[in-house]
Amino acid sequence: MAAPLYAAAQLPHYGAIVDDKDVSMEYRKLGHSGIAVSVIALGTMTWGEQNSEADAHSQLDLALERGVNLIDAAEMYPVPPRPETQGLTERYIGSWLAAGGRRDRIVLASKATGPSADPQRPSHVRDGHCHFDRASLTAALDGSLRRLQTDYLDLYQLHWPDRNVNYFGMRDYPWRDDAPGSVEIAETLEVLQSFVTAGKVRAIGLSNETPWGLSRFLTLAEQQGLPRVVSIQNAYSLLNRSFEVALAEFSHREQVGLLAYSPLAFGRLSGKYEDGARPDGARLTLFERFARYNSPQSVAAATEYVALARRQGLSPAQMALAFVNSRPFVSSNIIGATSLAQLNENLDSAALTLDAATLEMIETIHRCIPNPAP
Repeated sequence: MAAPLYAAAQLPHYGAIVDDKDVSMEYRKLGHSGIAVSVIALGTMTWGEQNSEADAHSQLDLALERGVNLIDAAEMYPVPPRPETQGLTERYIGSWLAAGGRRDRIVLASKATGPSADPQRPSHVRDGHCHFDRASLTAALDGSLRRLQTDYLDLYQLHWPDRNVNYFGMRDYPWRDDAPGSVEIAETLEVLQSFVTAGKVRAIGLSNETPWGLSRFLTLAEQQGLPRVVSIQNAYSLLNRSFEVALAEFSHREQVGLLAYSPLAFGRLSGKYEDGARPDGARLTLFERFARYNSPQSVAAATEYVALARRQGLSPAQMALAFVNSRPFVSSNIIGATSLAQLNENLDSAALTLDAATLEMIETIHRCIPNPAP
């Protein structure tokens, strides 16, 4: 999607204002919504697990100062999802908003947890009643609004599909019938329409969605006059460029921009895990469940990208993020950090433009080890 970019001082008033202190930040239109979002978004899934409430507030302050306006949360967060911590991420954002009165300066996004029989997906959220019907989605949205201490969301996303599908690192399609209780997409769109009509949601988006799913949402919206999806939040990084195969064309032709998550592949592209290192407090050190980028092929590819960055005199993390930032189908690149130093380094990628030689060397690695992580 060749989305128009805006310098901070030129950003139109779309209900979210950002500081113009960081002139390197760019802003891109979020589909047909009329909302402009920073090319870097602040991810929040560590807040309440690896980060305290004070940490969260400090990150929000810094991000806002640096020109970030898109804040992405989820009712499920923090991760790993546990009953004892569920909802803390949104509560931390809510307490920040209550203390600072800066609701009109951010584009606030959250996500509704979907159903799953996968033991690693949460069954404790809403007592396990997580299909996308009216009662369940209404409970999800009202819970998020209460924790966030706001009366509306700028973007409300379905965290993963309400059907059997390959998501979260699955390569193969699960050829089986949908689980009992799965809700048809048209019914879900009707519920989301009621949220928009009530003023609780400005725009809707998808997450961990497939080309078939996105096409159905768009077709039904057009046929039945229902809300149109403006974004899709899927994994995208140097280790996983599968979005380019089929979904990127939707960005180009249908104005559905990518909100890229895991752009550093759980930190593997930062170089901190090279040679088997496991730094204290790092995600892959703390949690065995995060194995999506641990295959031998992913490790080998990451080593090549990290080495390339260092040969070019670049921070490996900034090179990986700058590549994502440069893609025409990306509306915003969702970064996460557990320290302000990490956050500052990641935010600096907004000012980095990779030269043609570096981009060609990235493509050479990609051709040799294409999409090693699903």
